[in-house]
Amino acid sequence: QVQLVESGGGLVQSGGSLRLSCAASGIVSIYALAWYRQAPGKQRELVAFITSGGTTNYADSVKGRFTISRDNAKNSVYLEMNSLKPEDTAVYYCNRGTSYSGTYYARDYWGQGTQVTVSS
Repeated sequence: QVQLVESGGGLVQSGGSLRLSCAASGIVSIYALAWYRQAPGKQRELVAFITSGGTTNYADSVKGRFTISRDNAKNSVYLEMNSLKPEDTAVYYCNRGTSYSGTYYARDYWGQGTQVTVSS
């Protein structure tokens, strides 16, 4: 069973930037990797994912502002977040899963998440 540890969250002003990191305990190179977020009172939503081949996919709400990347040698995935807005406030989680035809399929392994708070 893989363990995922997210880090890099914090409090930032609107328009600011943060870089989230996620380290996995097991191999990630053959898997797709993703970032999700969950705001208070809302369902967890997919923010971005990257396939094993490096193809990226983003939710419309973050397209052009967030960048997902991976480092297979470090079993890690990253989320660079720019031009942050108050509506980006949430707990952010990474996930190791699979992807097929542009769709991400999450596996039921979740870390503790990292809190991102954007003040207006």
